[in-house]
Amino acid sequence: MTYYLAKTDPDTYSIGDLEREKQTIWDGVTNPQAVKAIRAMQPGDRVFIYHSGGVSGIVGLAAVRSAGRPDPKNPKSAVVDMAFLGRLDPPTSLAEVKQSGRFKDWALVRQGRLSTMAAPEEFVEWMRARYPSVKI
Repeated sequence: MTYYLAKTDPDTYSIGDLEREKQTIWDGVTNPQAVKAIRAMQPGDRVFIYHSGGVSGIVGLAAVRSAGRPDPKNPKSAVVDMAFLGRLDPPTSLAEVKQSGRFKDWALVRQGRLSTMAAPEEFVEWMRARYPSVKI
C-alpha cells in the first residue's frame, strides 16, 4: 500500500463533502508532478486529505478505489476515485509538520503549491503515532 497526500481548498471541496458523498472522482489537478502522483495511485492506496488556505492542515483519510487514469475532460490531467475513510481530529497543521523537523525534504514542506504527492513512510509512521486510535 502506498500513501499520498492530496490538497483541496475546503471552499471548493472539503472533507465534509467527501464524508457526505462517501466517494468522489478526484480531479482538477494539472501540475505535471501532481498528475504523475495521481496516475501512480492504485486501489487500496491511502490518501491524506489536506485543507489548503486559511488554517492549512491534514483533516482526513481516503482510500483509492480505482487506478489513476486520464481525465476525459483534460488530456493534461488525471483523475482517481476516492472513498471517505475518516476524519483526523484534531487536524494536523502544516506548522506542526514543519515544527517536527522530520520532513524538510518532503514536497509538502518544500513545494507549497504542489497539490498531490506521495507521502514518505516516515510521515505515515508519524501520523500513526499521532492518531493511535485511527487505522492509518
